[in-house]
Amino acid sequence: MIELSEFLQARRRIRPFIYTTPLIRSDFLSELTGGDIWLKLENQQPTGSFKVRGALNKLSQLSETEKARGIVTASAGNHALGVAHAVTSLGLGKADIFVPETAPEAKLKKLRRFPVALHLAGQTYEDAHQAAAEFSVQTGAVEISAYDDLAVITGQGTIGVEIMTDLPESELVLVPVGGGGLISGVATAVRHIKSSFHFVGVQPEASPAAQLSFAQNQAIDPYDHAPTIADGLAGGFGVTPFQVLRANPPEIVLVSEAQIRQAILALLAEHQLVIEPSGATAIAPLLSGKLDVAGKTAVCLLTGGNLAMNLLREIVNQ
Repeated sequence: MIELSEFLQARRRIRPFIYTTPLIRSDFLSELTGGDIWLKLENQQPTGSFKVRGALNKLSQLSETEKARGIVTASAGNHALGVAHAVTSLGLGKADIFVPETAPEAKLKKLRRFPVALHLAGQTYEDAHQAAAEFSVQTGAVEISAYDDLAVITGQGTIGVEIMTDLPESELVLVPVGGGGLISGVATAVRHIKSSFHFVGVQPEASPAAQLSFAQNQAIDPYDHAPTIADGLAGGFGVTPFQVLRANPPEIVLVSEAQIRQAILALLAEHQLVIEPSGATAIAPLLSGKLDVAGKTAVCLLTGGNLAMNLLREIVNQ
């Protein structure tokens, strides 16, 4: 559905406003697993998350008529930051952004620095999404999906182009999975370059929407998830990501809340990296031994670093 040329165009389009993030080797995880393990540091993006890629690619292609209608989005936090950064960088004026009342304070604090109208709505991402959709109907504003949009997916897939440029010998990537925009974009981009590449999506046990979607052969969105500290991965798996991946779905691995906490602590202790739960989830199957990567060159996508300090203190104290 998305050609390699589209990923390359997206990369050129968004490059002035993002960083080509580092890809570093993890001696700790390599020794632990017997593989050659690398970490892609998307926590070093301007907003602290990969989400800025998709937002920039989508917003930079809006028509003048669409721009005049205004912009609205819903997010658990990181997509909101991506849209706020994109609106500011591209000079698009104000955006209305809906986030749950439960959004981490670290993300809310960053959002308040941007010239956007911030609306707190409900307890979950789905609550915020419904509020944003209603706002779009009432005002005519263009709603920017966090994951269910080909332009957003293409922007996220630029990570795959960077991985293949910097580490062409890699053969496996572990990707945190929520709505599916990231894994569908990265998988499509990389498979254009290396068709044998293996993809592992990592989800919290509390929100296995992707696993259920592929098992039932239909996108499950919304999904009534259990509580999880990985707020960015909670909820449904989008129709568009499902369609993109349907013919060649990734392996899906589920991890517990305790394993996500262990991953956050390991990245801090071994690499001095402050990674939020959704991002740290990528290494959890390696720490627990759920995934055998011995002899393989694997990349873990650390998707964000907007970790609430109270949660970090709680994990360290435990």
